[in-house]
Amino acid sequence: MRAVVVGLGAVGARAARQLLSSGPIEDLVLVDVDLARAAAAVESFGDPARLDDDLPGDLAAGDVVVLTLPEGHRALAERAIDRGADVVSTIDDCAEVKALLALDGAARARGRHVVVGAAFSPGMTCVLAMHAAAGFEQVDEIHVARVGTGGPACARQRHRALSGRAVDWRDGGWLERPGGSGRELCWFPDPVRALDCYRAAMPEAMLLVEAFPGVRRVTARVSATRRDRVTAHLPMLRPPHPEGQLGAVRVEVRGRRGVARAERVLGAVDRPAVAAGAVAALAARWAAEGRLARPGAAGLGVLAEPTGFLAGLAERGVKAAVFEGATEEGIAG
Repeated sequence: MRAVVVGLGAVGARAARQLLSSGPIEDLVLVDVDLARAAAAVESFGDPARLDDDLPGDLAAGDVVVLTLPEGHRALAERAIDRGADVVSTIDDCAEVKALLALDGAARARGRHVVVGAAFSPGMTCVLAMHAAAGFEQVDEIHVARVGTGGPACARQRHRALSGRAVDWRDGGWLERPGGSGRELCWFPDPVRALDCYRAAMPEAMLLVEAFPGVRRVTARVSATRRDRVTAHLPMLRPPHPEGQLGAVRVEVRGRRGVARAERVLGAVDRPAVAAGAVAALAARWAAEGRLARPGAAGLGVLAEPTGFLAGLAERGVKAAVFEGATEEGIAG
């Protein structure tokens, strides 16, 4: 396996380390606009990691390009699939996700994969939704919530998302609502527990609708304080922390089992950058090994078999939790 990691922030550096530690790898090319940071990463990782200042021109079929930079994924993904490489993107910006999904036809024609939103949220949330839906004859609703950020770029994107337009799926069509609205108290795994969450410009619905034909509602929310919501339309008042603190995700699936209505809630708690790096690296491994469901551009809810993917994440220390009741015990795993 040969891999290229473009962007060596909090998520990219961990994705690169996961690739090195989780199986044989012939070549690992590290690319970052900050050459000093890239050089430091190469020195830290050792062989077979090496430095480059751009996507190499000699990518052969079977190589994987992991994109973890904060923007510009569409153009890099096009270059990669034109050169015979699979692509894994950790992007969570709605416009970028839409642009990457539009590469579906081109990727299918070349027999390549473009894994879109392969991070903690989206990414692990998509796989949790598929796993939670096992045993349902029909899934009617999916509700996603998250807390925490992976690093400075992720923190800035969350800030923008709270001031953007939330994109929900409702009764066969897209519905836009203002970010920061729709307060809902959501329970996350311990020790995070209950937090107020609000609508935000998050791409989960864009990635999950294809995975669940006939689903009536898909929503996504992010935890926020009153200050977060008040200042969302302003520039960030203080520099983001180099890496976010403990975070969590929650996925609630509602539908029909037999003749009865049912619901199931899964979650996970981890440092978002750690979890996102593990998801991206595992998605890259699966792409290189031919384990993804089909060629083309889609989220992990479409491309990854959920039980095996979650088992792979658990081996990397990122574990799911099951909601066992509606009391203050919340989610236990």
